Amino acid sequence: MSRRTSLLAAALCCYVHFDFAQTVGAADRPNIVVIVADDLGYGDLGVHGGKDCPTPRMDSIAAGGVRCTSGYVSGPYCSPTRAGLLTGRYQTRFGHEFNPGPASFPANRSRGLDLKQTTLADRLQTAGYATGMVGKWHLGSTPEFHPQRRGFQEFFGFLDGARSYYPAKGKDLDPVLRGTTPAGETAYLTEALGREAAAFVDRHRAAPFFLYLTFNAVHTPLEATDKYLARFPNVADPKRRAYCAMLSAMDDAVGVLLDELAADGLTENTLIFFISDNGGPTSVNGSNNGLLRGNKTTVWEGGIRVPFFVQWPARLPRDKTYDEPVIQLDILPTALAAAGKPIAAGDGLDGVDLTPFLAGTQTGSPHAALFWRFGLHRAARIGDWKLTRSPLDGTGRGSRNDTEIPTGLYNLREDVGEQHDLAAQHPEKLRELQAAWDAWDRQNVPASWNWIEQFNPRGGKVKSVDAK
Repeated sequence: MSRRTSLLAAALCCYVHFDFAQTVGAADRPNIVVIVADDLGYGDLGVHGGKDCPTPRMDSIAAGGVRCTSGYVSGPYCSPTRAGLLTGRYQTRFGHEFNPGPASFPANRSRGLDLKQTTLADRLQTAGYATGMVGKWHLGSTPEFHPQRRGFQEFFGFLDGARSYYPAKGKDLDPVLRGTTPAGETAYLTEALGREAAAFVDRHRAAPFFLYLTFNAVHTPLEATDKYLARFPNVADPKRRAYCAMLSAMDDAVGVLLDELAADGLTENTLIFFISDNGGPTSVNGSNNGLLRGNKTTVWEGGIRVPFFVQWPARLPRDKTYDEPVIQLDILPTALAAAGKPIAAGDGLDGVDLTPFLAGTQTGSPHAALFWRFGLHRAARIGDWKLTRSPLDGTGRGSRNDTEIPTGLYNLREDVGEQHDLAAQHPEKLRELQAAWDAWDRQNVPASWNWIEQFNPRGGKVKSVDAK
């Protein structure tokens, strides 16, 4: 290993956090809203070039703030991304590498967000914020993992990973809850989530609040009402038409929330984040990842690069693009800094306060590097360069033997679609990124459960940890 690579690896083991929060009074603290879409394709939003599924309300968040063109999530599917978001830490640091699996399987009921981890809701409640969650949890289904035990004072939503958008006809194994009690909800779920998010805002309009709004749209099952299907008579493919209808419903629900913020005079001093939990599973739900290679469950750009918008009219410019890499781990420190509770160096977080970078008062890149580990899928990004080791080729085909997994190197500024492997031309850059990834991975722990175990109704260990 070269001296330069050694120094870089050492630096990456000791993250330097940037805390540029100004001292703020209680009256100046913004409300904080985090909106998470589920399985949204990168190319499906109008602001990203989508044509057949108009998304004016989600696009308006980008227009009213900053659109991060290199926005990432730390996990290429549902639960790990949420674990990282709410803790501000790479989820591989505490074993939350995979989904905990359906709660209907007994082996999965002890699995959830590590109880030793402090959540964004915990921290903001301590700072005097009213905290509420509306939507999909997917971080544990038993009482100790319940959102109201993890910092949220109010909860309306469901605990597992996926459910119908309609009321269950028989026994509901994952009911929509208000608090801990079945809500008896009868509305189309996406509309119900928009309604409840707006109601939370209205209840707490006089004090600073944190709202975590996590849609299950546009995750399967592909279920849409006639009202939304009627908007897309010219979309011939039935799967794509249902997807567009569900996306349109989510856009309307976001609009209900934005309209409530405006009606209560809160838009100017509300910090809004909008992301997807991962890229679209294109063959499953009909989503479109645009020019990006790969999809959900891969560490190609199509699995981990997501729409990433930040709006705060009181502090951030409008209709601006920001091209340096950022990640959903940054949401926690950015929100805390805005609330006047910036993180301290050495606090064990991996995220960075993005406010000075997005506002243009701080130059350079927020991160020296970004990393991913998802079973046999590994990736690192340093500057424009990205290393990948993936058992899949971006279409779902490839080797599952760890010794046969190819390592690739791509320059994302020149090749965002990861079509041209430059490993042979730049072996020194490949070694640099691999050494940095190795140094980062030494700070991680083994997965607390593996990919296969989540589908094992009888429990027990399964040897394979391949994340197909």
